[in-house]
Amino acid sequence: MNAIDTYIAQFPAETQHILAKIRKLIKENAPGAEESIAYGMPAYKLNKKPLVYFAAYKTHIGFYATPSGHFAFKDELSAYKQGKGSVQFPLHQPIPYKLIENIVKFRVEESRPLLR
Repeated sequence: MNAIDTYIAQFPAETQHILAKIRKLIKENAPGAEESIAYGMPAYKLNKKPLVYFAAYKTHIGFYATPSGHFAFKDELSAYKQGKGSVQFPLHQPIPYKLIENIVKFRVEESRPLLR
């Protein structure tokens, strides 16, 4: 088991399923992203720059796509509690996987100029 597997394994089965699905979405849509633990949560970097982070809490999943990722999707994210560069997806509601996927794709595209 790597650090991300260990992180996910500490949560109840339903939360593990959600975290694993988010992880899979990130890995599929950000090929080549470096996976690690940062700030105590799964973190992804592309070209050594932060891409996205996610974390599980008692009542929600936190998703962190830097302020630019959240600003670009402010309308879609308006139904959720937010902070600067963060959003909370309540565990008692359906997780918006397609929205997460779109944010990851946006962040990958946003980072492309850094790769040149």
